Amino acid sequence: MQQSTTDLDRALGFAIPSRSARGRVLRLGPALDSVLAAHAYPPAIEALLAEALTLAALIGSTLKDPSGQLTMQTRTENGVVRLLVCDYRGGEVRGYIDYDADKFAEMPEKPTLFALFGQGYLAITFDLATTGERYQGIVPLDGDTLAQAAESYFVQSEQIPSLVSVGIARDGDGHTVAGGLFLQHLPEGEVGRERLHTRLDHPEWEHVEALGRTMGVDELADPALPLETLVWRLFNEEEEVRALASTPLSRGCRCTGDYIASVLAKFTPEERREMADENGLIQVDCAFCATKFPIPADAAAVA
Repeated sequence: MQQSTTDLDRALGFAIPSRSARGRVLRLGPALDSVLAAHAYPPAIEALLAEALTLAALIGSTLKDPSGQLTMQTRTENGVVRLLVCDYRGGEVRGYIDYDADKFAEMPEKPTLFALFGQGYLAITFDLATTGERYQGIVPLDGDTLAQAAESYFVQSEQIPSLVSVGIARDGDGHTVAGGLFLQHLPEGEVGRERLHTRLDHPEWEHVEALGRTMGVDELADPALPLETLVWRLFNEEEEVRALASTPLSRGCRCTGDYIASVLAKFTPEERREMADENGLIQVDCAFCATKFPIPADAAAVA
């Protein structure tokens, strides 16, 4: 069967039973470009958001709860980037960055993660809609990339040996393409034993990790390489590699005029009048999709 020559906006899961490992590969194209185009960020900020969106989709697409949501958010103290937020739900990704433009203008062309965040932290939150459970882990932004911070999250907070890799490039038409690889050792979690014992008890994880780190940025972000080909290149010598579910990815923002009006309706008439401009409109901007919603103050009252 002939493969598509452009494999974009899709995530693919796989398992390697003999190595007690599972993984996921993905590639973002138009969905990523659509989010970035809404903001017109400078190149370094745009690259940071592209990496964050790729991570959100890479980790979020592992959720078994189709209504569940993964949210990634950075915290910083006096950093150039004041806030970075991305989330994933049901195959849809969205995100934005709030940064100090004056401080950023003093940065080099390719600032380090520390230069952008200072003493920053990455919080990853899982909201499971079917059970109502919510849990969060926070790790410092100590590495060179957000991917390294996400990898530390799973090792420290989840105690699951993991590999997280992201590659970002531009295609021939100047569009941003991003690819990601996520590998994990399957936790056994026996009573009374920490999950990190897998590093000592199961050396096969070191084999899987070593192979995973050979995957280059050019391969991850090459839309001409089907995701199945990437997995085959890494693990073709294993006795069995099981392909799991494939998830289509898209840009998603849940803001609508009706939703915003319903939120505004919770305010008193006096508060809504104070929010309105001279034309009686409450101007609401969505930070995620950069869409402006002019909501009549009176319409919000009956939403």
